[in-house]
Amino acid sequence: MATINFGGVDETVITREEFPLAQAREALKNEVIAVIGYGVQGPGQALNLRDNGFNVIVGQRKDSASWEKAKSDGWVEGQTLFSIEEAAERGTIIANLLSDAGQIAVWPTLKARLTPGKTLYFSHGFGITFKDHTSIVPPADVDVILVAPKGSGTSLRRLFLAGGGLNSSFAVYQDATGKAYEKAIAMGIGVGSGYLFETDFQKEVYSDLTGERGVLMGALAGIIEAQYQVLRQRGHSPSEAFNETVEELTQSLVPLVGENGMDWMFSNCSVTAQRGALDWKGKFREATMPVLNELYDSVASGKEAERTIQRGSTPGYRQELEEELAELRESELWQTGATVRKLRSK
Repeated sequence: MATINFGGVDETVITREEFPLAQAREALKNEVIAVIGYGVQGPGQALNLRDNGFNVIVGQRKDSASWEKAKSDGWVEGQTLFSIEEAAERGTIIANLLSDAGQIAVWPTLKARLTPGKTLYFSHGFGITFKDHTSIVPPADVDVILVAPKGSGTSLRRLFLAGGGLNSSFAVYQDATGKAYEKAIAMGIGVGSGYLFETDFQKEVYSDLTGERGVLMGALAGIIEAQYQVLRQRGHSPSEAFNETVEELTQSLVPLVGENGMDWMFSNCSVTAQRGALDWKGKFREATMPVLNELYDSVASGKEAERTIQRGSTPGYRQELEEELAELRESELWQTGATVRKLRSK
């Protein structure tokens, strides 16, 4: 382990130097990793593990689009690609990478195949933390671990192929064999993590649900819509409103913030932009803090999980969801965005 100072606070993290890939392979040399689900996280993790030399198989519902995707990625039916039931039977580490709703539906199938000594692996703490809603309660004689890459499966794969890696959290919920901790770290290294930081299942899901509803997606989408609407209402054209709200943010500023930090950005912009940003950031912070606290309370109380499960299981939800997404996609804001993106290479 390495002790690294994060903004004045010492934290213990695990890097590839302390736990190299060869050590991870040795730790899991007798394991068959069954990746269940080939949707969002499944492809990236399964392919990275395979390319890193681990024994990996994929379990997916036959004759689905994801089944065909797995075949196109080189998984061979009857050798490395199986039904969910057979993969779970064969696997010693069952990596449950289905959606939260999918995990609830398939749990009886997986639970029946969790024989003593096996490992149940997650990349999200939802199912375990909100067990009162999901009914996911593992047997006492299996290891239960988590590795949660801090990004999409697509990003995990893209960065891996480029020689990098996403940072990941890891956690041990249940250690039946005495080797759960080592397995969790080895899996984290195997999927291509940049570094690993320890958490627990509850903290992972609380931070994740808050983040995706907040800055990462919900708040970002909301504040983009608000600024775009203000500019349009004040007489600015769609292209000008979009460029000043989205295009400069995504194509110029966010990449620079990612590379160098917001402090660097503040030090490397015009005096006008610098002064204005410093004067207004506090107002935005104070305006959003109550909303973010309300959001966190909703997550911690289980209300967000309950709503997600309830809405996802409502008849006709898929149609309702598509209508909501279509409204977003067909709005002037994002139709303008589609046109702007086409012009980038011209």
